[in-house]
Amino acid sequence: MKKFTAPLTPFALAACLASPCLQAAETTQAWLAQHESTVIDLADSLWAKAEVGYQETESSSLLQKTLSEEGFSVKAGVADIPTAFVAEYGSSGPVIALLAEFDALPGISQSTSPFAETIEGKHAAHACGHHLFGAGSVGAAITLRHWLEENKVPGRVRLYGTPAEEGGSGKVYMVRAGLFDDADVVMHWHPDDNNSASAFTTLANKSAKFRFKGVSAHAAVAPEFGRSALDGIEAMNTMVNMMREHVPQETRIHYVITAGGNAPNVVPNFAESFYYARHPNAATLEGIWERLLNTARAAALGTGTTVEWEIIHGNHSILPNETLAKVMYKNLSASGGVKYNSEEAAYAETIKATFPVEKRNEPSPESVETYGFYQRMGSTDVGDVSWNVPTVGLSTATWVPGTSAHTWQAVAAGGMSIGHKGMLLAADVMAKTAMDLYSDPQLIEQAKQEFVSRRGKDFHYAPLLGDREPPLDYRK
Repeated sequence: MKKFTAPLTPFALAACLASPCLQAAETTQAWLAQHESTVIDLADSLWAKAEVGYQETESSSLLQKTLSEEGFSVKAGVADIPTAFVAEYGSSGPVIALLAEFDALPGISQSTSPFAETIEGKHAAHACGHHLFGAGSVGAAITLRHWLEENKVPGRVRLYGTPAEEGGSGKVYMVRAGLFDDADVVMHWHPDDNNSASAFTTLANKSAKFRFKGVSAHAAVAPEFGRSALDGIEAMNTMVNMMREHVPQETRIHYVITAGGNAPNVVPNFAESFYYARHPNAATLEGIWERLLNTARAAALGTGTTVEWEIIHGNHSILPNETLAKVMYKNLSASGGVKYNSEEAAYAETIKATFPVEKRNEPSPESVETYGFYQRMGSTDVGDVSWNVPTVGLSTATWVPGTSAHTWQAVAAGGMSIGHKGMLLAADVMAKTAMDLYSDPQLIEQAKQEFVSRRGKDFHYAPLLGDREPPLDYRK
């Protein structure tokens, strides 16, 4: 196998293929080196927009425009979601797809300061790094498009623009619409504080907004005529918190009260809570969910109120695929981790000083996590994709080691060169992994065999969110 010996950008490294060794032409190498800054600019533009789920109009349009200008055919507004799209290059051969997220989180301010900072007018931020996710995946897709063309390799590269991962389950509606039916392999990645390409699974999860309705009354003059919707919420919360003692230990249940009344002297006739429940197994989760619904029914009965609920989202756990994970791990190990320059190292130390003491000595961003099989406690709508197509993913150190997702520290590093370096590493690894698969179709067949075996012969996919339409207003 021929390896490049001259110093190259992460994208340029993607031109070297494991087996057989098909090299991109010098013009493609030059293009990759030049386009690195373009992908960084794309990420920074998404970071600045920070649009929340199903409202990512400008972010989605920017990604579509970038891909269209690179020769991809783009279909927008798929699955009845205005900001969802599918872009594709090629007309024959295996379909290797990449996922691209781009939604931000509400309630966090956007700043690159290494100290907590609130900026007026900034009420959403990329605290999960989806600006890097979207831009990095687009960069990998364009890299593959040029590689396929230069080397005349049969294959189609497809990119799915997937909105509202944060609680909106955008990918589930795209799966339900059949958009993944002809894909051979799907790849994804996620910003993180470490570099990993191990096989892993996640928690299945389900959410709903519970809306209690009661009767208003003067809380002092005529309380006997009131029926408090807030009492219904609090009664439900109390029962759910007692239920925690009697669920499997892997279960996660969390909630917020989104409406509870406006004045203490008015018995509230409306109150709302927003619940998440999670478990590694979707069938077990459904049983836990039914018990949670029973607490809502009982709370309404006991407080003389009524209750209804709206399922907001539901995600299956990720179905791992070790055939694909081992190929991706090989490429991540070969590329290595993220190396800081002196300025980045100083910035990282300032960020670290804001962490709890036990989080200040995490492994170096240059290291790669040893391959293994892991249960992760988060959830993602990538899970539904993985139960329909062989799927593989990785994480790279776009944040200072020790950083937790959904924090201001993640926002800050994600808008700096530290984030850019992790993003380019992910694009590099995904591109090289796809090249391996295009060049060795047997790997794809092995991945499909494992996929069928892990699903089981009797598996039938059913979205956990049912047949509801996309909740396009869930962030409004």
